[in-house]
Amino acid sequence: MVFDNDRVREIAGRVAASNGLEIFDIEFHGSGNNRMLRIFIDKPAGVTHQDCADFSREFGTIADVEDAVPGGSYVLEVSSPGLDRKLRPSDYPRFIGSLVKLKTYQPVNGSQSFKGRLESASEGRIVLALEAKPVKTPKKKELVEAQKIELELSNIEVANLVPEF
Repeated sequence: MVFDNDRVREIAGRVAASNGLEIFDIEFHGSGNNRMLRIFIDKPAGVTHQDCADFSREFGTIADVEDAVPGGSYVLEVSSPGLDRKLRPSDYPRFIGSLVKLKTYQPVNGSQSFKGRLESASEGRIVLALEAKPVKTPKKKELVEAQKIELELSNIEVANLVPEF
């Protein structure tokens, strides 16, 4: 039998909604006795270990009863998207003020890689305040002033939060 991502996502969505969570992503890897189902859960205040344990217990029971992952045993792993999480278009408003690193499909101002503070997100565009970069001069290193850049979401290939401690 074939893994039915839509069915698993539907069950995970029900369990998540009943616990005040959302499904960030679902991954299924492996074959035979080496299969792993990873479910990433999220909530605005951040995911706790207890959230993962509760979700895992409830989802695992329902998935097994409904035979949502046919073909025998599998390992269920439930976690948060992490500190360096990928950003989806719907995530940008939530993370305004955060440091992000991203890559574009097409060059913008001669570059495809950017790192900066997310200043705004609206109407399919974001604004980043780029980090100041050191420039070597013959006598010393100088910082070039930080610049702002506006990017279209459709041109962003991948974007991640940059953890700050």
